[in-house]
Amino acid sequence: MITDVVSTALDHRVLARSFTRRRARHQAQSDSTALDHRVLARSFTPRRARHRPIGHLGWPVGACDDAGMQETKVRVALLQLEVSDEESVDARVARALALVGEHREADLVVLPELWHVGAFALDRAREHAAPLDGALLQQLRTAARESGAWLHAGSVAELDAATGRRYNTSLLLDPRGELVATYRKQYLFGWADGEPSVMSAGDEFVVAHTPLGRTGLATCYDLRFPELFRTLVDRGAAAFLIPSGWPAPRVEHWSVLLRARAIENQAWVLGCNTAGIHNGVRMAGRSAIVDPLGTVIAEAGEAQEVLRASIDPGEAPAWRTKFPALTDRRQDPTGSAR
Repeated sequence: MITDVVSTALDHRVLARSFTRRRARHQAQSDSTALDHRVLARSFTPRRARHRPIGHLGWPVGACDDAGMQETKVRVALLQLEVSDEESVDARVARALALVGEHREADLVVLPELWHVGAFALDRAREHAAPLDGALLQQLRTAARESGAWLHAGSVAELDAATGRRYNTSLLLDPRGELVATYRKQYLFGWADGEPSVMSAGDEFVVAHTPLGRTGLATCYDLRFPELFRTLVDRGAAAFLIPSGWPAPRVEHWSVLLRARAIENQAWVLGCNTAGIHNGVRMAGRSAIVDPLGTVIAEAGEAQEVLRASIDPGEAPAWRTKFPALTDRRQDPTGSAR
């Protein structure tokens, strides 16, 4: 089942500006390799130079940003929260809400996976799972309204009152605090003794209109399953938001897979991870923003921080036009693209 969320007038204006200016810029280019040279220049920027600690007030942009194009940029802030056993759920919720409120200059703010309880704290997830119309959603709605930003509230432990099932559910709110999309994680990590012992898997593919354009929603372990992202692309996605609770021992998988999903789908990828240690598991951090060519334009360290960047949603359709690899997909015997 596909959930397709209707755009607001603001989203249409952002998308229209992005496509118009991107098309004009490419028509004016006499050198067909100019974009590639700019991307190569950016790819040699050291990762630590792209590191943005908490409290940094600037909005970094990539090396290929053009003068006079700032009005098309979308300012994003990924809140890489520390999650620890010593902090109560209520205290962490209050701290996260305060951080969201500090980003009134952002267009889009993103939280990690199960940040309120901890992605590996299954007992806490079981204890604190609640219906989506409960107190936590109301607090998040207020935070989105007060910040005036789109808020991807990471994922929370949802209890479906009708069925008694629990889900790892992502929430997307607009600047008015309206809940415009939910996504129940499809691929649950940990096999029989892990997440599936507490949560049920979702079965919907969700694409929503955001300031990034048509945006597909996924969560953590979903990142390992490229077919999910292909389906989101088939539904029009040109960007992906991926909250996560990815552990440190497999951090290189995280980094490589974020870039792979960006490259193969020619889409923006925003991966927001957690930091700290909870339930004996060290989290990887390393939240990242990856452009449609697979270049990491901003990357966090291992500790708690806010990762900021200004990005141009028009880069995805422009690259898909310049290098139309997605049009070469073949049909399998069932008629599905692959």
